[in-house]
Amino acid sequence: MKVIIPAAGRGTRLFPAALTMPKTLVYVAGKPILGHILDNLKEIKGDNKIDSIGFITGTGESGNRILEYANISYKHRFSFDHVVQEEPRGLGDAIYLYLKEKCHNDDNPILIILSDTIVDADLDNMLKSECNSIAVKKVDDPTQFGIVEVKNDGIYAEKLWEKPKTPPSNLAIVGIYFIRDVLLLFECLKEIIEGDSNKNTRKNSEIKEYQLTDALQKMLEKGKSIITYNVDAWLDCGSPKSLIQTNRYLLKKLAQSYAIPGGGIGNMIIPPVVIDSSAKIENSIIGPYVSIAGGVEIKNSIIEDTIINEEAKITRSMIKESLIGYKAILNGQTGRLTIGDYSEVASAIFASDK
Repeated sequence: MKVIIPAAGRGTRLFPAALTMPKTLVYVAGKPILGHILDNLKEIKGDNKIDSIGFITGTGESGNRILEYANISYKHRFSFDHVVQEEPRGLGDAIYLYLKEKCHNDDNPILIILSDTIVDADLDNMLKSECNSIAVKKVDDPTQFGIVEVKNDGIYAEKLWEKPKTPPSNLAIVGIYFIRDVLLLFECLKEIIEGDSNKNTRKNSEIKEYQLTDALQKMLEKGKSIITYNVDAWLDCGSPKSLIQTNRYLLKKLAQSYAIPGGGIGNMIIPPVVIDSSAKIENSIIGPYVSIAGGVEIKNSIIEDTIINEEAKITRSMIKESLIGYKAILNGQTGRLTIGDYSEVASAIFASDK
């Protein structure tokens, strides 16, 4: 079976933490977000075993970086390809581009998973469905999501809405779609995108977004069934606050602490934490709920409930509920911080002490 992972979004809600890297490669609970997604896909077995994964990426180096990570870390399990979405025209457009370029007349089932979606669910069970299905979860604010209105049986979708102002339900689409009627999905997307009667009247600077939800609604209108599949947990990775919450959830589920690598001196580790073997930590208190990536250096600091990306350096700081970017430098800081890649933040008294 083919999996499609749209990863063209810039992740602006994660700025400045995702300013220089694709959001799906942002570190959480011991690996990039994408690593958790691919690990979940490795667990799928039987007739629905996945061999091929396709990415939809934006322009620039993001696609190369995503493919490089996937090929290095998962080359013995999956094969990968990708297409480029030149303009940010929405999820529907992204899927349409991929199907048009890579799937042609192939009507084999596909699984679509958004690149910032980590779920706690039995995907094997979802893929046993004989018809199209979408993963859902009840939410407090349904105006922010695609929403499903279900029939009286509570399972089959009756209508789909994209971020309605007055939601008919609080059942949100969580970003996992199992599509059996692939050719019909392609035709519905084609009708929406190529049949857009307003496309010739918009100004050149305007970019319209096309939603996958609208194409799924068209499938319903053409008589195809879509069932809902409730997930146990939906772990949002779209903002610094939600990423830290996801880190906490995943580490708690792991319920283990990785040892400080050789050379660690005078440290106290409060699990659960995950510390890359190449990190160097001295005279510090780490944990609980801390993820430390490769090449990080920490001295004389207290760190709790925090994600620290690769090659960051932290000295004489006491931080919690923070997100520290790639190669960031932190010296003499306290509190809750979101520090972008390559940034340097130091108290005046420590400004020359690195």
